[in-house]
Amino acid sequence: MADEITFADFEKVEIRIGTIIEVTPFPEARKPAWKLKIDFGPEIGVKKSSAQITVHYDEAALLGRQIMAVVNFPPRQIGPFRSEVLTLGFADANGDIVLAMPERAVPNGRKLI
Repeated sequence: MADEITFADFEKVEIRIGTIIEVTPFPEARKPAWKLKIDFGPEIGVKKSSAQITVHYDEAALLGRQIMAVVNFPPRQIGPFRSEVLTLGFADANGDIVLAMPERAVPNGRKLI
């Protein structure tokens, strides 16, 4: 387990809900990945993310799906792609990523509380 943090530390992490509106292959990535465009609503807008989720999700399974992401990390250059948010998920028993998602639809841009 990681070191304890304070509630104030947790509040600094902006975990928001967004809807995937575009999915494209990312053949330049070292590990299989998708390039995602995610709509986080009018306050944050559309952001890009690279996600290594190709084992469990194809393009059709991702389009329109709401996911959780950290939106206040600095952008990260991944090869020729600039990832603006960190899409969240959990490793399954084989180490493949399963997305973190709400169990019901919520408005895009809402913060995890």
